[in-house]
Amino acid sequence: MLRIFQVYRPIQIAKYVKNFFRGRLFISGIGGFEFENGRLVAPLSADLKVLNVISEVNKEIKALSVTIV
Repeated sequence: MLRIFQVYRPIQIAKYVKNFFRGRLFISGIGGFEFENGRLVAPLSADLKVLNVISEVNKEIKALSVTIV
């Protein structure tokens, strides 16, 4: 299943990745990504912009996982 995001919104992408756990997505203007185990996975050859997007989305996923006691 491939989801295409027209606009880069880290929180929206994080919710999608967290819900589907494994798959592929494409962000217009940035590129394609794969995710496994509820986290974006860095491709073998990635530029700085892609790595920053992966880092930011994975931080949002981690923030979604935090439970308040």
